[in-house]
Amino acid sequence: MDNTVGFGTPFWGEHGLAIMIESPSGRVLLDTGASREVLLHNLDAAEVTPSSLSALVLSHAHRDHTGALAALLERQPDLPLYAHPDIWRERYSRRGGRVRAIGLPEDVVEPLRAAAPRLDVQPQEVLPGIWTSGEISERPERDAGDAHLQVREGDTWAPDPCRDDMSLVLECAHGLVLVCGCCHAGLLNTVRHVEKTFGATPTAVVGGTHLISAGENQLRHTIDALREYGPPALYPNHCTGQAAFAALAAAFGARVAPFPAGTTSEF
Repeated sequence: MDNTVGFGTPFWGEHGLAIMIESPSGRVLLDTGASREVLLHNLDAAEVTPSSLSALVLSHAHRDHTGALAALLERQPDLPLYAHPDIWRERYSRRGGRVRAIGLPEDVVEPLRAAAPRLDVQPQEVLPGIWTSGEISERPERDAGDAHLQVREGDTWAPDPCRDDMSLVLECAHGLVLVCGCCHAGLLNTVRHVEKTFGATPTAVVGGTHLISAGENQLRHTIDALREYGPPALYPNHCTGQAAFAALAAAFGARVAPFPAGTTSEF
């Protein structure tokens, strides 16, 4: 699932993300997108039954990544589920005086608790060669800021630290592949975390990069930093934004490709 859909495919699009990773050991779903209708339709279009999934990983609590969780657990109640311990925190968007809840939807909370998710700040091996990144705790780069994302601190509001933001790390034949949900921790911070934690720089990055709010100077800095890493092949979608995608494509050419719903890539 993605904001956009591959031309001529039977998939539906919406503002949200879900990526399925298929390995010799099984299928892992990263996030569920925003709505049960779109998730179930797209699983059917991909000829994937919920019962064939081996595990589900939640990249963070925002409802455009968790909205279809209840529908999925209805069909696969024993599905192993992985997330960060801060997944339960209530989250809000504050724009122009308007406050909107954007964390776990109400119908998701109880099914998630009943699923007894495996919560850890450290990397967890979901299937052989498929790991959660663990918490990206060191964040010197500010390439994914969003001032409107807020949490409650007592009687006041505070910027959401997005501590629960995690990605997946795949051990592939030609190196590590980083699969991101939304990258609220920052793309550069996440890449550096993977390098430090897993001992190698990702050869490819797939998913949401949260560069949609990055200005021209920040994009230039991000591109310069990625160039030092090779750069990795980039398959950005969801919260990347058109301006950031165009800047990445102009800098790295064929190493950048879109990743709409219905896309398949093999590593």
